[in-house]
Amino acid sequence: MVDSGSKETETSRFLKDKEAGGDEAKRPEELDPSDITCGFSIFKGPALQRFATAHMFVIIYGIASCFLAMAFTYFTGTITTMEKRFNIPSKISGLITVGNDISTVFSSALLSYYASKGHRPRWVALGLLIITLFCVLMLTPHFFYGPGEEALRLTEEYGSMEFVNTTLNSTHKDDSLCHEKDSKCIENTADYKPIILFFIAQFIGGIGCSLFYAPGLSYMDDNLSNAKTPRMLSMSTFLRMLGPAMGFSMVSLCLRLYIDPFKKPLITPEDPRWMGAWWLGWILLTFILLISAFFVGIFPKEMPKARAKRLKAEDKGEVDTPLAERSFKDMMDSLKRLASNKVYVYNTFASILYFFGYMPYWIFTPKYIEIQYRQSASTSTMATGTWALGFSAAGVLISGYVISKYKPSARAMAAWNFVVDYLTVAGLICYVLVGCDESDKANSLSIIPTGDTCSASCDCEYVYYAPVCSPENVTYISACHAGCTEKGLDDLGRTIYSGCKCLGSSLNQTLFSNDTFMTSQSQIAMDGACPVDCTKQFLIFLAVMCFLKFVGATGRSSNLLLALRCVPSKDKTFALGFGSMVYSVLTFIPSPIVFGWMWDSYCLVWGKTCGSKGNCWIYDSRSLRYTMNIVSASLIFLGSFWNIGVWYHAKDMKIFDEEETAEPGNKGELVELKEKSNSISADKQADQLELKENH
Repeated sequence: MVDSGSKETETSRFLKDKEAGGDEAKRPEELDPSDITCGFSIFKGPALQRFATAHMFVIIYGIASCFLAMAFTYFTGTITTMEKRFNIPSKISGLITVGNDISTVFSSALLSYYASKGHRPRWVALGLLIITLFCVLMLTPHFFYGPGEEALRLTEEYGSMEFVNTTLNSTHKDDSLCHEKDSKCIENTADYKPIILFFIAQFIGGIGCSLFYAPGLSYMDDNLSNAKTPRMLSMSTFLRMLGPAMGFSMVSLCLRLYIDPFKKPLITPEDPRWMGAWWLGWILLTFILLISAFFVGIFPKEMPKARAKRLKAEDKGEVDTPLAERSFKDMMDSLKRLASNKVYVYNTFASILYFFGYMPYWIFTPKYIEIQYRQSASTSTMATGTWALGFSAAGVLISGYVISKYKPSARAMAAWNFVVDYLTVAGLICYVLVGCDESDKANSLSIIPTGDTCSASCDCEYVYYAPVCSPENVTYISACHAGCTEKGLDDLGRTIYSGCKCLGSSLNQTLFSNDTFMTSQSQIAMDGACPVDCTKQFLIFLAVMCFLKFVGATGRSSNLLLALRCVPSKDKTFALGFGSMVYSVLTFIPSPIVFGWMWDSYCLVWGKTCGSKGNCWIYDSRSLRYTMNIVSASLIFLGSFWNIGVWYHAKDMKIFDEEETAEPGNKGELVELKEKSNSISADKQADQLELKENH
């Protein structure tokens, strides 16, 4: 705590120094001791003041970043389930995803610029509160619309009446079987309210992210010495990267529960029709983000040590325009300085192409694994999150240690960035080669036309997706598409369909012990998709993905340091916010829409309803694999040339102070030089100002 006496001492000292320098005295309110006091309202005191350190902020901010990343990762992991529940095509889900980036376009540069004027930790806390609102809005569609009839009809409670009279010696008609074209379309008209609600939630979430990242990173960097910045940034990034791992783990646990946990499903999580409890995790995320906002908000406007350094700089009159006096013209001047900064511009272009190419893997990887390698939603999210992101965390920690210990030059960091690009391109080409032929074949066979005498004579256009497996191991979209006319159970309680006139050949009747269906003319299909084993290919894909996660993570700390050090200190917050806006306009908004459209263009079977085309159930997995990976690899390869430009123009850029990179034997010379100056404090002040210019 700082009392009034200390305030008077500080103010009088400052006025004395200003009078000696001939400058105007500083306003007393700008030296308010509450600016360096930890806490607010009743939550403050000496006990809290002990935690007003840069290291503690790095830890708390990193944990809050973890929870924020956890929230957005949870959304990514539940996309496929939400598509099934609300019949959303991939291009629409891609549009929902970019909602937060659209709001970033309008808010990041402006908010990050003016947020730097005020209490940055509380701006960060406000961002977390807005993210909390995002979580609440994502949760509400479930309470408004429930689990849905399509999910309930696959539960024991809902379907018990359907099977109550079904025995080994009886069959009955079913709407999902082959029937004449006089039936009514499923009355499930398109409802865009959930889609609009999801989009609004994402839009609000983008505003929260704008308030969280740019002010938070600049506050952290301003309160750390250059020698400690790489290590602390790596620690913060490591904590933030735990968020996706925890988020995907939560997705995996929630999706193992049925969408209505209080009902018993008739299918297993491996069934493509399974819908997990996608809404459950949003409840927990709401509470933990509220708690995080409180702990971030109690940090002071300025750390005590950072204030001491700033006052020393002000004593000499070598300071930037005070934050409170910055205007729109100053922001335009900052923009001009960034536009003329070649390292900043080239690094931004390189990042744009990299993000555009890698964006579909951040959003669609769980869905990609489900489609390409026939894994369940919970397994896909677990692989994407816990396993792969563990390698990402290792990459961040190792790179942070290497940078802190060996203090490489800016050129060395830029060189590693384009090496990372080339390794990423090689990994994506491996993705093209790692395909599951059995899955590709099964998907293509599902839509083979059978002619006018089979399913064409049945009214199957609006039948729910309910796959059945023929004796030839061919999956049909439904019993209707297989031309089946009767339904029953075998001795093991499995659902079987008979009279399936669209099957390729008759089933060997010895496969079933139920004599009722053992007629020589019957053709029988089993309920559920035919089994496909893609385990080997999935493990190879997982190994390549973990390698790419590790390599990509090693370039994060170096790329962030280049972005922070290539601009002056006074432009740092604005540069981060402006960069977020540019990335949103040119990458984060168009990329999900473009790749979502690409996914939909390779759809083979749509879940059509009366009002809309619905979501896609079966894709042309082979064509999708080739197109998506080759396009992404090409974009990242083009971005690598901009990183070469960064390498060339970063030759004179300093990442560390000379004092920090000096050999132990030379440190004595530095001390000797400082003793020749007016005072050691004055030289430290000069070093700090020189450092800010090198930023």
